[in-house]
Amino acid sequence: MTAAGTTGGPAGAGRPAIVIAATPTSNGDLHVGHMAGPYLAGDVYARYAAATGRPVVYTTITDDSQTYVPTTAHRLGVEPHALVADSTARIQRTITAMGLSMTGLPPVDDRYRATVLDFFTRLHADGRLRRRTVRLPYVPSSGTYLYDGLMKGICPSCLAGSAGGVCEGCGHPNNYDELLAPSATTDPDAEVTVREADILVLPAEEYRDRLTAYYQEREGRWRPNAMRLIGELLDGPLPEIPVTVPGTWGIAAPFAETPGQILYPWVEAMPAVMYATWWAAARDGRTAAETDAHWRAGAAPEVVYFHGFDNVYHWGFLDLVMLMAHGDRYALPESNVVNEFYDLRGEKFSTSRGHLVWTADLLDQVPRDLVRFYLSLTAPETQRTDFTTEALRAVTARRLVGPWNRLADALRDATVAAAPGPLPVSDDGRARAAVMAGRFRGCYDLASFSPARAAETLLTHLDRLVASLDTTTATPAATPTAASGTGDLLLEARTLLAFAAPILIDAAAEARAAGVDLSPDAPAPAAITPFVLPRLPESARPAPAPAGADGRAPAGV
Repeated sequence: MTAAGTTGGPAGAGRPAIVIAATPTSNGDLHVGHMAGPYLAGDVYARYAAATGRPVVYTTITDDSQTYVPTTAHRLGVEPHALVADSTARIQRTITAMGLSMTGLPPVDDRYRATVLDFFTRLHADGRLRRRTVRLPYVPSSGTYLYDGLMKGICPSCLAGSAGGVCEGCGHPNNYDELLAPSATTDPDAEVTVREADILVLPAEEYRDRLTAYYQEREGRWRPNAMRLIGELLDGPLPEIPVTVPGTWGIAAPFAETPGQILYPWVEAMPAVMYATWWAAARDGRTAAETDAHWRAGAAPEVVYFHGFDNVYHWGFLDLVMLMAHGDRYALPESNVVNEFYDLRGEKFSTSRGHLVWTADLLDQVPRDLVRFYLSLTAPETQRTDFTTEALRAVTARRLVGPWNRLADALRDATVAAAPGPLPVSDDGRARAAVMAGRFRGCYDLASFSPARAAETLLTHLDRLVASLDTTTATPAATPTAASGTGDLLLEARTLLAFAAPILIDAAAEARAAGVDLSPDAPAPAAITPFVLPRLPESARPAPAPAGADGRAPAGV
């Protein structure tokens, strides 16, 4: 999405914004746990930034090279490329159904692969990569090296069960032969040995000073658990990030030192989102000859990542090292907005056990604005939270839809009864609207960004406005006192909708179509033209059936 203008939050005022949601692995659709994490939060931030007049690109791209694609395809008995095509289509449908303000999912095509290869051949030519002999788990019976989703074992940092690459629980990496008791994901009974291989790596230790300064500058913009993990990583020796691995599913590495190897799947994400930014910006009319143009330091973008805690190492550390390895060529991200896990009835979402709700299924049963509101309200921003469809229906009906529609009906009746023309707004009414705007801005500014607080702030002011209805509408509408009270109420209702707009996108679209100015920076007028506050839909459709366990869901989101 794109908008032109010059204002924004304190950290990004006047700057173009590049908002990146974690790249979904194309081995399935997005369930509610994924949506309540990076995707909806990124959309809320992008919509608010655009509403303040800033140029915004909100994008992501499927992560087709992840090892979770062939392992899922093996479990389902389908071809990996067919799984990628089906999953990409499903993810795109879900993105559209949720109303995410992305232009679309960019194609993983020749231009994509050229962008990825150029990113790493430049590092290679600049002497940033090192050849290392490492020990990798190996299955002699199949001649397969194990890494990432190809293996399971025990995390050496926290002793929890883990896949290779990074532990989902504690967030620490476990590269090479560090995972304890490894077994092959597709053949758990196969013998696993260790075999040496020569690969190319990017030594993170060479960037320690710059990394330390970077995190210190941005500490207040990161959520506590994510920053705690970064501190733990900095306390020890920094890893040597694999750039190539001896594998078969992925982009062939072009380096003479590592014949027959592929690029390590996780390192693709950084140039991948540069390509995605270029693709999305071009569709909004901002064309560029080079696919990394929007990320150049000279363009001064405000780059913000949205992802889960299990991706702090990748998006918050590994990708940062890769940007720094290019010297001063690229802008560094202003912040990583990191969510914790969203549980379902007290347990983690699990595709393999069928313990999940697909976002698309939920949207078939519950109006989109209500889904967006409830997921924003209960998002796992700093600790795990829980989702149930029953709670969504009960909370939205009692706390949002009922009071909102009462306010909408009262405003309609009051404005119908009022004299024609604009209604006066008092100094007190403008002051209250300014207080509301200030409270909401604190929810949307990057340093304190919180859709959950924005949703709760919406409820607070909704309750206050509904409570004021009896006094506001008690006097005959033709009198000056009543006209002023109705004008005040209209201004505050408009302010409420303007700042709820990044969440309640359908109600906002209906109001805009009727000519209501919902700019969060709109000045408070001395008089306001009456308007109809859109009613919210009831959530009375049948509850969705339990999701089936089709074994598909993005990994690493």
